[in-house]
Amino acid sequence: MKNRFLDAVKGQLIVSCQALPDEPLHSSFIMARMARAAKMAGAAGIRANSVVDIQAIQDETGLPMIGIAKTDYPDSPVFITPTMKEMRAVAATGVEVVACQVTGQPRPHDEKIADIVKQFRAEFPNTLLMADTDIMENALMADELGFDIIGTTMRGYTPASKGLNIADDDFAYLKELLQKVHHPVVAEGKIDTPAKLKRCIELGCHSVVVGGAITRPLEIASRFIDAIK
Repeated sequence: MKNRFLDAVKGQLIVSCQALPDEPLHSSFIMARMARAAKMAGAAGIRANSVVDIQAIQDETGLPMIGIAKTDYPDSPVFITPTMKEMRAVAATGVEVVACQVTGQPRPHDEKIADIVKQFRAEFPNTLLMADTDIMENALMADELGFDIIGTTMRGYTPASKGLNIADDDFAYLKELLQKVHHPVVAEGKIDTPAKLKRCIELGCHSVVVGGAITRPLEIASRFIDAIK
């Protein structure tokens, strides 16, 4: 069966439903209900972290999904689906897309991203690969390696992109990225208003992932509290 993820989410919102173990909403049941709310609002897809959350959301919504597995390794700063082990586990759930971090940093066990891509293609030929990138150099590398989707997920979250925001200078970085890569771009990371989402689509992004601004009430409430401190 053909993977129709890109058709399903073109020009649409993908909602990231994630809660880490130290967050109050950390629960596969809660994330599934969060995903149901996103579907009711009109979201075209879901991004989720961990096999159990992915499976719960699949059962709850039936929406196409980007799956990840955030895993910390002591020998590497790469944590979004960092090794073939996590990528294989996520793909086995049947998600349409597996995303992994592509930020030019050393990977756990010194795995090489080119080798991971080659091995993943051989094992899961019908599953799309998304690169969570931070700077142009790494986005272009992912594009050349043949990732199906180039994401801006890590911009502002790595040493190489510290202090940067995808919305800087009216999305100047995004405009340049869209001109230089050959694969669809999914904007993600610090897109925290409807106006920013709309601008990303207008500029030519295939779709947009929004997470914290929708599904992380602790972060949302903290911004309001910070405003009155």
